[in-house]
Amino acid sequence: MICKQVPLKKGKAIKMRFPFSKPLRRSSDEGHKPALSAASSRNRVVIAMGCFIAVYGVIGGRLIQYGMTDLEQGRSYGSINRNMAARPDLVDRNGAIMASDIRVASLYGEPRRIIDPDEAVEALTSVLPNVDYKEWHRKLSSGAGFVWLRREITPKQQAQVLALGIPGIGFRNETRRFYPGGPNASHILGLVDIDNAGISGIEKFIDNQGIGALQALGLDASEELAPVRLSIDAGVQHILRDELMTAMDKYQAIAAGAIILNAKTGEVVAMASVPDYDPNNPFNANDKDRLNRMAAGTYEMGSTFKAFTTAMALDSGKVNLNSRFDASKPIKIARFTINDFHGKKRVLTVPEVFIYSSNIGTAKMADVVGIEGHRAFLKKLGLLDMLKTELPETARPLEPKEWKKLNSITISFGHGVTTTPLQTAMAAAALVNGGKLIKPTFLPRTKEEADAMGEQVISAKTSAEMRYLFRLNVEQGSGRNAEVDGFYMGGKTGTAEKVINGKYSSNVRFNAFLAAFPIDDPEYVVLTIVDEPKPVEGQYSATAGLNAAPMVQSIIRRSASLLGIQPKFHNDREALQVSY
Repeated sequence: MICKQVPLKKGKAIKMRFPFSKPLRRSSDEGHKPALSAASSRNRVVIAMGCFIAVYGVIGGRLIQYGMTDLEQGRSYGSINRNMAARPDLVDRNGAIMASDIRVASLYGEPRRIIDPDEAVEALTSVLPNVDYKEWHRKLSSGAGFVWLRREITPKQQAQVLALGIPGIGFRNETRRFYPGGPNASHILGLVDIDNAGISGIEKFIDNQGIGALQALGLDASEELAPVRLSIDAGVQHILRDELMTAMDKYQAIAAGAIILNAKTGEVVAMASVPDYDPNNPFNANDKDRLNRMAAGTYEMGSTFKAFTTAMALDSGKVNLNSRFDASKPIKIARFTINDFHGKKRVLTVPEVFIYSSNIGTAKMADVVGIEGHRAFLKKLGLLDMLKTELPETARPLEPKEWKKLNSITISFGHGVTTTPLQTAMAAAALVNGGKLIKPTFLPRTKEEADAMGEQVISAKTSAEMRYLFRLNVEQGSGRNAEVDGFYMGGKTGTAEKVINGKYSSNVRFNAFLAAFPIDDPEYVVLTIVDEPKPVEGQYSATAGLNAAPMVQSIIRRSASLLGIQPKFHNDREALQVSY
C-alpha cells in the first residue's frame, strides 16, 4: 500500500490509503486507457434495469397464474410426490367402475416445530390406535423438517387429531386406490403400493404404459385421465367367483379357479382363482396359497389334453372319426404300464376313445403322428411357450428336455407337461372356433381385430369334428353333469393325479373341465379347475365329472343371459352324423 502525506493548513498531516499496488500514473503516462464515456455508463445501467424488470415480470406473471388456478389444477404446478399423482379409473366392458382413486388424509409431523415430543405423542396415542410410542417419539425428536407418522387415516381420526391442536402436526391429502368389488377381480386388477404405484395385475400394466414414469417425476395431470376399459364383465366375474367359493367349500378343496374366454375374439370375460385377497386390505396377498392359479400357476391338465391329442390326430389326415384303436390290453413301455381308468377292454373308435377317456387309445393316436409331430402340434397351439398378456404374473410351461416315446405317450393324456389353465383355454378355443389360435387379452378386442391376428392352427373340418366330440361327451360320456338345458354345450373332463413325494397319488387329484357353448357355433370357452377335491356325501370318488363339470354347469346357467346367450328349447339341431 502507498501512503502519502498531505499537508494541511494548520501544519498537520494525515495518511491517505489508496488500494493500488503501484503509484498512480498521470493521464499522459504510457499505457493509460481513457475512462468510459458517460453515454456508455448510461447504456449499461439501462440494460441492467431491463434485466431486473424482465425477471421480476416473469415471477409476477407466474404468481398471478397460480392465484387464478383452482386448487385441484394447481397441484400439477407444485413439487409433489408420486403418491399425489392420479391413476385412471379401471372400468369393465360395460363401464362399471372396478378401481378408482379417492382422496384420503395422511398424518405428518414437523419435528422442528414440536414443542414437547412426549406430550405430542401421548396426545396422539389417545385418539389413534396402535401407535408405536418409541418410534413416533424418535421421529418427533429428530429435528427433521418433515416426517410421516401415519398414512391414510380416516376422516374421524383426522377430526380427532385436529381437535388436539398440536403445533407441528399436520395433514396431507393423498390419493388412495379403492376397489368397489373388493376381492371380486383381485388377481386381474392387481395392486398399488402405499405411493399409489402399480405393483401387480392390470395396475402394473398401466404403469408400464407410461403412467408410472409420470408419477416417478412427480407429475400430475391437471385433467382427469381417461378410464381404462377392460374386457371383463363385472357381473359375470361376480358369478364366477361366487361359484368358485361355493365349490371350494362343497368339495373341501384347497383351491379352485375358472375362466370364461370369448372364443371368437380372445377376450377374457371373467377369470378368478380362490383363495384370493381383498385389494383394499391386501395383508395376505403374498401368501403362497393366494397365487393366481389361472395365469401364474402351471399344472398337468390331465385328460383335457386328450382333446388336443385327438385334434392333432384328426388334423394330420392319418386318423378320422371312423378309425379304430385296440384298447383291450395295457401299454407296457420301459418300467411303466399304461392302463385305462374305466377300460372297455376292446377295440374303440375315435369317438369312443374320447367319451370313454381311454389312455390307451389316446396314446396310440399320438403314436400315429410321431414324437416330433406331437411336440410341434402342442407348440403350435401355444401350450409350450410362456403366454404374454397384459398381466405381468405369467408362468412358463414345463416340458421334458428331450421327448422320448414314453414322454409322448404320457403327454397325450395330460401327464408330463405342465401349462397354465389360461393357455389351455386359449388352445381349446382354437379347437372349436374354426381352427384359429387367438392370444387372450384383458382389454376389449373386436372380431375384426381378432381375425387379423389369429393364426390358423387346424382346419375348419377338424374343428367341426372336435365340436361334435365335445357335444357327444356331454350327451354320452363323462361330461353329463355339465349339461345345461337350452344351451347346447360340449366339453371334456380332466382328472390328473398329483405328484406327492415324487410319486403320482391316486387319491390326490387336480381336476378340470373344459367346455364350450353353444357348441354348434361357440361363443365362449369355460374352463374350471379344482385342486385336491374330496368326495361329497354319498359319493366314493372325486373325479372331474363329479365336481369340475357341475361347476361349469352352474357358471353357464347363471351367466349365459349376461353374456347375451339365450336358451333354445327345441330339437332341430342335429349333431354331425358319424358311424362307428
